[in-house]
Amino acid sequence: MTPEHVFTEPTNTEAIRVIGRFEAGQGIPDAMRSDVRMLGGLLGQVLREAGGDDLFDDVERLRLATIQAYEDSTSDAFERASAIAESFTIARADEVARAFTCYFHLVNLAEEHQRVRVLRERAGQPGREDAADTVATAYARLRTEVGDEEARRRLAGLRFHPVFTAHPTEARRRAVSSSIRRLSDLLTQHDASSAGGAEQHRARRRMLEEIDTLWRTAPLRAQKPSPTDEVRTVMGVFDETLFTTVPHVYRRIDDALRGEESGASAPVVPAFVRIGSWVGGDRDGNPFVTASVTREASQIASDHVLRGLERALERIGRTLTLDAETTPPSAEVAALWNDFADADADAAAALATRSPDEPHRRVLLLLAHRVAATRQGDGAQRYGSPEELLADLRAVQASLVASGARRHAFGGVQHLIWQVETYGFHLTELEVRQHSQVHAKALAELESGEPISAQTEEVLEVFRAIAEIQRDRGLRAAGRYVVSFTQAASDLANVHRLARHALGDDAPVLDVVPLFETFADLQAAPGILAEAVTFPEFRARMAETGNRLEVMLGYSDSSKDVGPVAANLALYEAQEKIALWAKDAGIELTLFHGRGGALGRGGGPANSAILAQPPHSVDGRFKLTEQGEVIFARYGEPAIAMRHIDQVAAATLLASSPSVEERTSGAAARYAEVAAVMDRSSRDRFFSLVKAEGFAPWFATVTPMEEIGLLALGSRPARRGLSVESLEDLRAIPWVFAWTQARINLAGWFGLGTALEAVGDEALLAEAYREWPLLHTMIDNVAMSLAKTDERIAREYLALGDRDDLAALVLDELALTRQWVIRLTGGEGLLENKPVLQRAVQLRSPYVDALSLLQLRALRALRSPADAEPTGSGADAEQQRLLLLSVSGVAAGLQNTG
Repeated sequence: MTPEHVFTEPTNTEAIRVIGRFEAGQGIPDAMRSDVRMLGGLLGQVLREAGGDDLFDDVERLRLATIQAYEDSTSDAFERASAIAESFTIARADEVARAFTCYFHLVNLAEEHQRVRVLRERAGQPGREDAADTVATAYARLRTEVGDEEARRRLAGLRFHPVFTAHPTEARRRAVSSSIRRLSDLLTQHDASSAGGAEQHRARRRMLEEIDTLWRTAPLRAQKPSPTDEVRTVMGVFDETLFTTVPHVYRRIDDALRGEESGASAPVVPAFVRIGSWVGGDRDGNPFVTASVTREASQIASDHVLRGLERALERIGRTLTLDAETTPPSAEVAALWNDFADADADAAAALATRSPDEPHRRVLLLLAHRVAATRQGDGAQRYGSPEELLADLRAVQASLVASGARRHAFGGVQHLIWQVETYGFHLTELEVRQHSQVHAKALAELESGEPISAQTEEVLEVFRAIAEIQRDRGLRAAGRYVVSFTQAASDLANVHRLARHALGDDAPVLDVVPLFETFADLQAAPGILAEAVTFPEFRARMAETGNRLEVMLGYSDSSKDVGPVAANLALYEAQEKIALWAKDAGIELTLFHGRGGALGRGGGPANSAILAQPPHSVDGRFKLTEQGEVIFARYGEPAIAMRHIDQVAAATLLASSPSVEERTSGAAARYAEVAAVMDRSSRDRFFSLVKAEGFAPWFATVTPMEEIGLLALGSRPARRGLSVESLEDLRAIPWVFAWTQARINLAGWFGLGTALEAVGDEALLAEAYREWPLLHTMIDNVAMSLAKTDERIAREYLALGDRDDLAALVLDELALTRQWVIRLTGGEGLLENKPVLQRAVQLRSPYVDALSLLQLRALRALRSPADAEPTGSGADAEQQRLLLLSVSGVAAGLQNTG
């Protein structure tokens, strides 16, 4: 991210001095500096070729001014930067916004490339990672605390279950994401080529072409994606990364645990990843997700995984050229082949021709043939379930072991077994979500005896769709039904009542999952659950599953309800009480964390959050939502996906260790009074803002909240109602996204400063920060959120509203929170205890400022009807486009939507 080479070499003395000073404190790795220098130079060349020297010079003028303003708050550079942004024609402002957005895409690419580079270097140097950072090292620590047998039992029960959701999708278009991925491949080729050689020159030429494509591609979607579009976008992550990467995670852990024995005998690592999806299943507030969409989503996912399994079977099969004389097949494998030959002589003859005297190869190719038949719906050869394929693969594995080919049995064949165990024939475990009030309304109609509405008929059709999916692809393919805004046990019973209305005794198997979202609902959760498990449907299903129960906790609405501090404390307390209730009742509990990407919605590093959970609330199982841009950031690149899964699984395994549980519970007890004071004071402070008269329309004025709804981000509407007169009608995502765009990030920190001030004892708070994982995680996350704020930019946004009292309240709390966070984390500024993160934020901030100034220019025009053209005029549309372009760019720069 070397700023002196973002677009080209600086030429004037002032630019060299200012930019050189800015770079001096950043500590950028040399390889990364080289990457950004090259990518920035190529972008500068594209800007000159596409827009001429004038465009390039305008970009450079604004860039230099924002860097000067960032470096020296006492200078007039901020005013000069604002004046430059205002001076552009609307067409030029549009081009400059696109230039900075392209820059952020390239910076993010370079940073990801550096992360991959570091991970590959570490892979060759064992022992460099912390104890809680990998499953292997976490397992070693667990063994010392609970013994070998118990550690093995816990490893066998390990489960990591990310659930992909479609809201929000990335601000960037899929075409832009594809271009960036091609650039990533070219950057890898460039690294692997000889310096100055023909291949390196070719890679640079193609990168220049790709950056030109990135510049010329319209950055905004012309229309919102459909739910089916969202399904296909998520499928790209499976096709390009997850399908092949997850088994490599298992293998790497097994290698670390067993050394040379790995691959020569049965692995000790289970297939512990399960992937869920709400994409095509989440209909809460989204009228575009229908039963037919849910059916299509399941079909698309099944088609992708069956194609993947077919290719994997063929690939491993082609390499299994083991002669019958050296590696004779077992009677079971021979029977598999004979049965197939009897059923389809022509296909068997063709396979036999390809694999003469190679029985294991023939049988794997036969399995590929049967998977293809399953995908195509060929009744004669298709598998009835993934368990049938697993049985055949285990037969092949046992045959190879019996004939001495153990490394083949526990190498490639084991890889296939892991894939089937992880993904089945469904790929993602599709979950349905619907609001409790929709269910209540549907039941009232059904039991009134009157004709039912189209909405109620659609509610019933969903249960029919679930039943069809289960029949075609097994129980794992669909069956979890999440009830949002669960406020009573009857809300859960209603799901089973509706299923009976839809299908009678043929209702699908359902795991009904309550979602507790508001502060009041979190407090009521243990009582609701205690009643729900007495219902016959719950008792029957729990008896079938080993007394398992899943409970979902919402981070977004609770934070919008009482503020981030009180919400975090309430979530901890709710988890603690639910976990204790489940333990006493002998229930195997899985808590499902509805976390968003942004800090205001429960985002932040997952592994540190896991280690801060109450005792027995994890117990080797961690399930969470992965949303929007987070999906691609964590799972879009194989090396990063492997590292992320390993880290989260390690924390999940370690969270239930005696030492971690003792530390967490002990700290919660010692600092209970601190928590009580923080809860009361932060909530009062939050309410003084959000419950102030006229707050909702003021919020809509001082942020681009209304305009965010115009972005074609996802299929789901941005709000529940038609206005912003009430925050209850505003979804948590635009609430967080709007504050982020205004460079205030209020949803992530507001009230913490007041809470810490109310405690007042700095020594006590410093001790609590060191010893209390919940507070430590909360303050570290707030530090990240504050680091992405900018007070000068924030003041400009707040000035758009005619409420000096509310603006002062926000700014005073911002100053107080920053002061306390710095005092507790140490140093002179934010994130000094996290230098890598600090560098990433500092290097982006001046460039985000440039886009924020362009966004402010557009917002002022749109908020000043007396001075602007009539609404709907060409000028108005141009300002709106500029604003939306800047929203996309700021999201790329801050690496966050919501």
